[in-house]
Amino acid sequence: MQKFKFLLILVFSIGGTGKPINAQVTFPANDVANPKTDTYIFTNASIVKDAQTTLQNASLLIRQGKIVAIGNNISIPKGAVVVDCKGKYIYPAFIDLYTDYGITAPERQQNAGGFFRTQQIASNTKGAYGWNQSIKSETDAYKIFSADDAKAKSLRDIGFGAVLTHQKDGIARGTGAFVTLAGQADNLVIIKERASANYSFNRGTSSQSYPSSMMGMIALLRQTYLDAQWYKSSPQAEGTNLSLESWNNNQPLPQIFEADDKWNDLRADKIGDEFGVQYIIKGGGNEYQRIKEMAATKASFILPLNYPAAMDVDDPNDLRFVGLDDLKHWELAPGNAAAFEKAGINFCLTTADLTNVSEFIANLRKAMEYGLTEAKALEALTKTPAGLLGVYDKIGSLDAGKIANFLITSGPVFAEKTVLLQNWTQGIKNSIKDDNWYDVKGSYNYLANTNAGAKAFSLDLKDAGVAQFIGKDTLTGKYSYDGKLVKLSYTEGRGPNAKETILSGNPFTWTASFTKAAEAKSDITRAKQPLVLGKVTYPFLSYGWEELPKLENILIKNATVWTSEQAAKLENTDVLVKNGKIAAVGKNLSDATAKVIDGTGKHLTAGVIDEHSHIASSSTNEGGQSVTSEVRIGDNLNPDDMNIYRQLSGGVTSSHILHGSANTIGGQTQLIKLRWGANDQDLKFAGADPFIKFALGENVKRSSSTQGNPRFPDSRMGVDQVLMDAFQRATDHQNSLKAAGTKGTVRKDLELDA
Repeated sequence: MQKFKFLLILVFSIGGTGKPINAQVTFPANDVANPKTDTYIFTNASIVKDAQTTLQNASLLIRQGKIVAIGNNISIPKGAVVVDCKGKYIYPAFIDLYTDYGITAPERQQNAGGFFRTQQIASNTKGAYGWNQSIKSETDAYKIFSADDAKAKSLRDIGFGAVLTHQKDGIARGTGAFVTLAGQADNLVIIKERASANYSFNRGTSSQSYPSSMMGMIALLRQTYLDAQWYKSSPQAEGTNLSLESWNNNQPLPQIFEADDKWNDLRADKIGDEFGVQYIIKGGGNEYQRIKEMAATKASFILPLNYPAAMDVDDPNDLRFVGLDDLKHWELAPGNAAAFEKAGINFCLTTADLTNVSEFIANLRKAMEYGLTEAKALEALTKTPAGLLGVYDKIGSLDAGKIANFLITSGPVFAEKTVLLQNWTQGIKNSIKDDNWYDVKGSYNYLANTNAGAKAFSLDLKDAGVAQFIGKDTLTGKYSYDGKLVKLSYTEGRGPNAKETILSGNPFTWTASFTKAAEAKSDITRAKQPLVLGKVTYPFLSYGWEELPKLENILIKNATVWTSEQAAKLENTDVLVKNGKIAAVGKNLSDATAKVIDGTGKHLTAGVIDEHSHIASSSTNEGGQSVTSEVRIGDNLNPDDMNIYRQLSGGVTSSHILHGSANTIGGQTQLIKLRWGANDQDLKFAGADPFIKFALGENVKRSSSTQGNPRFPDSRMGVDQVLMDAFQRATDHQNSLKAAGTKGTVRKDLELDA
């Protein structure tokens, strides 16, 4: 504790806001030359180099925005600014891989195509780009980036020093740029111009009709991968396609896919597996519900800390619309990151999806209450994101040669009472809460010489800048001390009669003589009770399993068996099921490995097969074009559909999930077994014959649409021609593929292949 008198206090600043020497050498300055060396050494600190290494009473030397040395026996260079960090901690600044910082959000175009809107068949993007507006692989974030100090400050205030930024628009979004949050010119904060390639299941601002469904977006991505491979052969008929050219150029970069949901995570990973791409998946916060499947992707994840708000259940009318899954997700969502750590899945953390980024630290501490360790949290904000972008040699830890992005805190960085004091970006100080740098808490003898005479108080300076003037009456006030100037005030009276006296700039003098240090508060806090949480169920709905049922051998005895065959109805009959199939039907069957079920007085029949169903899918229609045979219902199955349970209760065991009737030739169907709690792949009926949905009628031609129908066909005669044309094109395509053999000169068309 420092013992000093408060009178007129002036000390040198503990830091500066200088810029690297010779910065912006090609930009003329409207000033005289004023070069600076900007060398700082931070001494006597607890330096956390990375999540595994902490140096006590150590020093950090930086020059021109880079770390020069770090350790316990560093000589102080001549001319260096010395910053005494006794009692302080220094950490690497945080990194966020999922932002659009410094990128202007594109405006959504009017009259975007949809099922009940005017259709836009062709792209209206000007230039030699691809046919679909939602493929924007030619977009480069660094070309449209402009630093935004107001937004940078909100991120710096919670510990971030660098971010990956990209334009969040389209299914293929082009490249992201890796930038620092330093308050410098755009050209000085870009660390890596082309740092990532970004994708999503969101059309963004595209007004084009196709794709209009989840399965359509998946089909478009698959077709674009195939088209890009084909484009490498420089097909003369295609001419110049800047979208495909950029797509190919972007493939060596880290590939980041915004999926935002557990099932979308798996859909994205499946696309990547098909084309040999390992995506970094930006999750949605519900991945803990299928953590085994997440681990199987072998992907790294970017996890948001955006938790659902508590539901308002005071009104019974509102309560009707709150499902058990909503309540369970509210309870369990903060454990998402801990579930990843426990499963050994690589991940980093992001501020994305938060209404206000200031919520990030509180939500991070909540995640730690749910089991996320401090070491893993720090790693997920420093080393892991830097490693995923391939820039760990430049940033992500405190090592010589790396960018001087670091935090100075009053204690362990994630502790609830720790204050972030400063955030240094590229060697430039950003003051966060500098007022807390100096600890002047304690008791003082205060004496003020005023025109009305001397006033004496016992002055107590407490936490959070609270001052108490204790005399005949106790007056509450405020104080701050930034190393240069003391600010002190007190308030007399209450309500409208309250009067605040500010003890600076007034015609009197005052002194405050230190008497004793503030009493150290006991570090003993009430032990937090261990969390008692509900269990994840499969599916994450009412009636879900806490543990998925296992395959068993079953023997049903003495049932009335309806065979649906020539044998018709069999009384008092046994049925043996082994390895998921009927092994025997007869009398007096036995099997030592089988679980026996008494069927006396009960009827046993084959399960109902629903030949035409639209349950258990995230989208049913891809109506953006007249022929969409490239889309597959199996790409967007939804195992969390309560209709599976309802169908089972009615005796249905298998369903044929069809595409809708929005177009002449719809998508590929999917036969599923109604396995309650299974994942999307385990729902599929293995070995089932493939089918495609065809349709006729008003839905197909849409001539009655009030918005008009620019999509061919517009009559039943046109429907006939669409069918004839599609089959002829498919035949020609098949013949061309056979003629080309393995040369790869013919474009593979998923629509015609189907």
